[in-house]
Amino acid sequence: MSDFKLVVFDVDGTLIDSQRHIIVAMQNAFDECGIAPPDPGDIRAQIGLSLDEIMPRLAPEHDADRLVDAYKRAFVALRHAGDHRELSALFPGAREVLHDLAACDDVMLGVATGKSMRGLDHVFELHDIGSLFHTVQVSDHHPSKPHPSMLFAALSETGIDPECCLMIGDTSFDMQMAANARVAPVGVDWGYHPAAQLLAHGARSVLTEFSALLPLVETLGAET
Repeated sequence: MSDFKLVVFDVDGTLIDSQRHIIVAMQNAFDECGIAPPDPGDIRAQIGLSLDEIMPRLAPEHDADRLVDAYKRAFVALRHAGDHRELSALFPGAREVLHDLAACDDVMLGVATGKSMRGLDHVFELHDIGSLFHTVQVSDHHPSKPHPSMLFAALSETGIDPECCLMIGDTSFDMQMAANARVAPVGVDWGYHPAAQLLAHGARSVLTEFSALLPLVETLGAET
């Protein structure tokens, strides 16, 4: 197919539209702790980082561990109270592209996400896509993005060289992580950071729809 042998995806804002779930859970967590909730725009700007990085940014004067615990409770409570598929819906075209890539003999798929393994397992079960991925990296086992640890682990597990790996994400943290791992970064414009911000942080291209990913992988591969 191309010179790219490993395509790694972010999850929130890239594969799934979890914005409402995350923002409402964050606001509920702050309410539980008796703290004025952050502006939704401020919350969106931090999505992609691990929780232990997000909380000090949103509430530097408050107990980050307490807020993290409250957020986890609020997130699970919303999941139990609402429509699971609505709260974590796949973006249009995501399922088809994942299956098309997985069907390629010379391409492996991976995940690098700020979610916990528990949260990612829920997404995998909800959409029946877990079996498509050869390597899965979560916040439980790595420093927060943009540290390259997740991508280093994905490359090590699959035996793929950095120049043969593509990172797909919606935030500048994803683009920086890819650059730090010497992996090619590609942005998507339907997530949490605008296209201009992704390009400013190294994105080689920014997708406007999922169906453009396969032709892009072939085009970029031909350039390497």
